Amino acid sequence: MPMNGSDDQQIGWQATSTTGVVAAGGADAVAAGMRLLADGGNAADAAVATIFALTVTDHGACSIGGEVPLLIYDMRNQEVKALCGQGRAPLAQEAIDWYMTHGIPGAGDIKMAPVPSVVDLCITTLQRYGTRTFEQVVAPTLALLDAGAEPWHPKLARTLRRLIETEEAVHGSREEKLQAATDRFYGRSNHRDDIADELEAYYIEKGGFLRKRDLAAHVTTVEDPVTVEYRGYTICKCGPWTQGPFLCQALRLLEGFDLKRMGPFSADHIHVVTEAVKLAMADRDEYYGDPDFVEVPLPALFSDAYTAIRRALIDMQSASPEARPGDPHGMKPLKGPGVFRPGVGGTTTCVVADRWGNVVAATPSANVPKEPRDGGKAGVTFGNRLRSLNTTPGHPNCIQPGKRPRITLTPTIVLKGGRPVMAVSVAGGDLQDQVTLNLLLDAIEFGMRPDRAVIAPRFATALHQDSFDPNPDRTQAFKGAGALSVSETVANHVREELSRRGHKLDVKTDPIARPVMIYIDQDSSVLHAAGDPAAGRHAAGLNETGQRSSQKDVSSG
Repeated sequence: MPMNGSDDQQIGWQATSTTGVVAAGGADAVAAGMRLLADGGNAADAAVATIFALTVTDHGACSIGGEVPLLIYDMRNQEVKALCGQGRAPLAQEAIDWYMTHGIPGAGDIKMAPVPSVVDLCITTLQRYGTRTFEQVVAPTLALLDAGAEPWHPKLARTLRRLIETEEAVHGSREEKLQAATDRFYGRSNHRDDIADELEAYYIEKGGFLRKRDLAAHVTTVEDPVTVEYRGYTICKCGPWTQGPFLCQALRLLEGFDLKRMGPFSADHIHVVTEAVKLAMADRDEYYGDPDFVEVPLPALFSDAYTAIRRALIDMQSASPEARPGDPHGMKPLKGPGVFRPGVGGTTTCVVADRWGNVVAATPSANVPKEPRDGGKAGVTFGNRLRSLNTTPGHPNCIQPGKRPRITLTPTIVLKGGRPVMAVSVAGGDLQDQVTLNLLLDAIEFGMRPDRAVIAPRFATALHQDSFDPNPDRTQAFKGAGALSVSETVANHVREELSRRGHKLDVKTDPIARPVMIYIDQDSSVLHAAGDPAAGRHAAGLNETGQRSSQKDVSSG
């Protein structure tokens, strides 16, 4: 049965603990992660349980057929790794030729779906970093599915139970049993590939291009994170198959400004961060793509020389109306004339920390279309992430066989002295790293803990390409590019000054994106977790006896 109900008052939007915390989307998904922590599981076990449960509680924002990039700080090896839970484009050249001729469709067309990656990501995480079985981590999800009423609920429950059946039937280590389960899902088993058969039949029925060989070829890569230093902190991001490195570029630019002296949410603070983001996102749109297919010049983009010449483009008294990529190869501040064309995706969140020092940040997604949501016989609904590729010949993010889209999903882990101090996950498409930057600066520059940072004013520019518009004419992918969204809690005199500098303000009464955040006090070992309550985020923590504990501010809803 669902774990919310009578336990609802125990899960709020902020929590503190010395033994374990979870912050995510749906309350029942937070409860799933807390159940694993309370039973002695570690952060990896709890994160996987939370991610699986989110595919039910936050369905539409994410699904088993979607994707989830994940960062983990592994206390045993004292290192951060990035796990690529992103499916790829079909391998068939005929499929790619079709996309290049007809475009990458939307509106619920299954041709926009990449290979489903969540199952392999979760099982790879369990194999490498977890301690629990597949059956244990999906038990909360099965309870939710069994109590659910959607047509795909019993079908997905049957699929998960078949994976448990395989895990139990195989003789060997926990890791070998887990491998057998994921192999059955992806059609790599020597014995049973019934689930892959069902998925392929669904793709064919709906007119999609994915086939069993695409499923069988899927693998979760484990990579070193992209990192930069900022004010004594190490910021860890996934690679340029995500938008994550642009946050690193923005921080490099901001090192040259005294934000603390400017003061939080002053006109200078909001202006300079916005202008730095514009420059970094212009480079994102120009250079980022799957590094398995293209050479992304991150060392040059992060270099002192390039940062200095790009920083000089920021005018503190005037908002730039142009997207201005630079030239890191020729070490020039501008590649050419800027472009401007006037004119929030479905994602959810997950951060976990445990008593042993392990930390996970993950950003599950799928953008599941409203129709169809039957999921075929296997109950695996699909998303739209191939629309984060484009059909522009020669572009680093142009679709190719087996290529990963450059996605907006972008979890964050922050270290200080080599140990984790923060984890952030944000839902909101192109807003994700802009809001992450808001929260990191709130913490690093202005000393805010998560309970303050997640409800503090936020701001974000629209001067960038829409990451879900695959238009081959990339200048047409700019939408609403003149706008600077700011929370209504930004002071009136600040808004007036921003307008004077040329920002076209869009004052938001609703939350700008949907963040969750963990802060780890390295002196006291207290874990602080919070999620924006206005954005439907939840958090909980274990008390000293290992039971769930949280704080709820009833005035915040």
